[in-house]
Amino acid sequence: MSDKNREGKRTARERIAVERERQKARERRRRTLIVGASVVCVLALAAVIGVIAANTGEDKPDTSGPVAAPTGASGQDSLVIPVGQDTARSTLTVWEDFRCPACKNFEDTYRSTIHELTEAGKLRVEYRLATLIDKNMGGSGSLRAANAAACAQDAGKFTAYHDVLFANQPVETDDAFADNSKLIELARKVDGLVTPAFEKCLNDGTHNSWVAKSNEAFEAGGFGGTPTILLNGKNVYADQQNPLTPDRLKQMVEEAAKA
Repeated sequence: MSDKNREGKRTARERIAVERERQKARERRRRTLIVGASVVCVLALAAVIGVIAANTGEDKPDTSGPVAAPTGASGQDSLVIPVGQDTARSTLTVWEDFRCPACKNFEDTYRSTIHELTEAGKLRVEYRLATLIDKNMGGSGSLRAANAAACAQDAGKFTAYHDVLFANQPVETDDAFADNSKLIELARKVDGLVTPAFEKCLNDGTHNSWVAKSNEAFEAGGFGGTPTILLNGKNVYADQQNPLTPDRLKQMVEEAAKA
């Protein structure tokens, strides 16, 4: 074998060796990036868990006191906040959680229709409050907002404040409603609601035990989640074969009013 051929083979082997080293280096860098990304994901998850833990670890509202129903509450154990005339031929039962995004979607879609029907005397709405998101996400915003809404009911301004809370609902992971000052800030959007009596009711958690009892009734009812919407006792919102729409709700209520 000539010196030229031997030199060519040696050069080829060297090129192959160099390429192998390059591949090994790329593989090491790839593994480093994967490990680094995994660490970032774990740290991000830890941050989320930390936020939830912080919410869960805050001072929880006391629900061990006597059950004080808000003014005008009705139904079994006075757990219903009624809106509309008793003579209405149709009753819409609305189970809601003020932190629930799906509840906000329902309210944004049906609010004007419900107001129209209640003001016309054709529909009576029974609002029933739950604290499902507090249980699932941690925190106390569902309970505190529900207590504040009950305090608004004492002042005769439940509907307006109820609508303000949903219109200004924070994202599900943000327990902003756990801050009473935030609830008071939003109450200022309702004319005449913020009074010493309202603030005392809110800060004292006057209706906390009532809210807790309402949530117990929700859990005992075996409902799949919030919102749960019943028209004259029938779950009309969960019917996937015949989905509810504002026009269909209006049609059903008006037909009942004519019957």
